[in-house]
Amino acid sequence: MGGMNLWSFEPGIAFFVFFGFTVGILFGFFGLGGSFFVTPALLVLGHPVEAAVGSGLVFVFGTSITAVVTHRRLGHIDYKLGGLLVAGMTMGLEVGKRVLFELSAIGLADLIVSTAYVGLLAAVGLFVLFDARNSTSMQGTVVDANVLGQIGTVQVPPMLSFSERATASVWVVLAIAFATGILAGVLGVGGGFLILPILMYGLSLPETVAVGTDIFQIAISSGYGSFMYTRADAVHLSVVIPLLGGSVFGAYLGSQLTEFVEEAKFKQYFALILLVDSVAVASKTISHTYGVVALHVLSLVLLFGTAVVMSSIVVSFGTRNALREGDTLSKNN
Repeated sequence: MGGMNLWSFEPGIAFFVFFGFTVGILFGFFGLGGSFFVTPALLVLGHPVEAAVGSGLVFVFGTSITAVVTHRRLGHIDYKLGGLLVAGMTMGLEVGKRVLFELSAIGLADLIVSTAYVGLLAAVGLFVLFDARNSTSMQGTVVDANVLGQIGTVQVPPMLSFSERATASVWVVLAIAFATGILAGVLGVGGGFLILPILMYGLSLPETVAVGTDIFQIAISSGYGSFMYTRADAVHLSVVIPLLGGSVFGAYLGSQLTEFVEEAKFKQYFALILLVDSVAVASKTISHTYGVVALHVLSLVLLFGTAVVMSSIVVSFGTRNALREGDTLSKNN
């Protein structure tokens, strides 16, 4: 990796702790967004694309561990299905990593990954915005239940039965996980926004089992991806550790605030954040290509500013509603 130091010094540790805290709030409140912020943020800050992707995977791994323990205790994990997903994801991750390093060798990694993030953030942002105004979604991802329902009807042996009498072809599950793994290996995302609706609507799993199984595969596969990128000296732990340190507390706070703030009211704001971040990554890409300093500054302001503003709004509304509820209870008593 050209002398990339795993423990290279990064200035502004307090900044990364704070940014991790704001991302954690959004992740805990919306159940989506950790990797959507971290990897693009590192790209905008000028980290090598391999380090940004590898660090993003480590962040995903770190944030998913606590959730896995919780879902395991509640019995929400289908280990048979989870094992198939992990097998497909790990194979895809290996392919994705190789693709990314090949692109880096020919000097196209930054351009392609940044462009992919522009499209991905814009697509997910539009999906969430559409869902907030119209139909049904699963944790921020709009799905067409009729289309996804066809996945469970594919009869390619061997067929396996999962929780609640759900059945699916082993090859279909592996193919979906493999494709998602390639995306994770190239972009450093967990892939939950793709796998989760497929489990719920394609395989007709109960929501709790779908969420638990998805988080299980994210933890295992992102852990494998983290190991691969760490071995390749492509993880900046001096950045990831402060980010995780802040996100642990932020995620706890965000998850607690879901009891006092109606998430549906904020989905449009969250969609706006993703769309703005898409613009931020696009500005970074253009600035690096043509040397426009003003666009680089704009990308920094947009990316970090939206996370801070949105997390502040969530905390403000949540705290206010919690105090009101506390006052109401005290008056009734």
